Amino acid sequence: MEKEISCGVVSMALRTLAVSMALRNSLLNCQRPMCRATIGNVATDASTENGTPVNVESEALLLVPPLNFAMVDYGVFRSGFPDSPNFPFLKTLGLRSIVYLCPEPYPEENMKFLNANGIRLFQFGIEGSKEPYVNIPEDLIRDALKLVLDARNRPLLIHCKRGKHRTGCLVGCLRKLQNWCLSIIFDEYQRFAADKARVADQRFMEQFDISSLK
Repeated sequence: MEKEISCGVVSMALRTLAVSMALRNSLLNCQRPMCRATIGNVATDASTENGTPVNVESEALLLVPPLNFAMVDYGVFRSGFPDSPNFPFLKTLGLRSIVYLCPEPYPEENMKFLNANGIRLFQFGIEGSKEPYVNIPEDLIRDALKLVLDARNRPLLIHCKRGKHRTGCLVGCLRKLQNWCLSIIFDEYQRFAADKARVADQRFMEQFDISSLK
């Protein structure tokens, strides 16, 4: 049923996935109530010690990653839709591009952040849908992949609304190009989609033809 693709690279795929999930967990599960970093040379935090607030510098910024944020590859990140509290964190990534997978117009506040930081927006309007009416346009995924593969666009962030289905499909197709086994691709997809994982998405990734992208 499932065709394994170059399974000799499973160990490499697992290491990459482990790094991605470790980064995601470290950012989302900080041991202290709040993690802060200063604009200057000294990093500080605004946690409490035995109920007593710790002093922080006035320039300290709260760094909050977007929902479902993780590293995909060198210079490639994924997440759900970033909001204004996420902007200081995104600024630390030095992004050149954002790959936006939803059809809705990009919010004005987000556009101001992109313009202020010289970040280009590439939009691929893939409609959100639920089973059994899932329709993933292969041409848009292919075009988005070409953009992700172009090193001139990195560092870049791929995101949709929740960072689960549309983002998961694009990342899954990228993994096929990286010669990951389907079982590992599906495992990564399910880690983000959780109980919202869709058979149609996994079928799309399995059947996606990468020959024209090599």
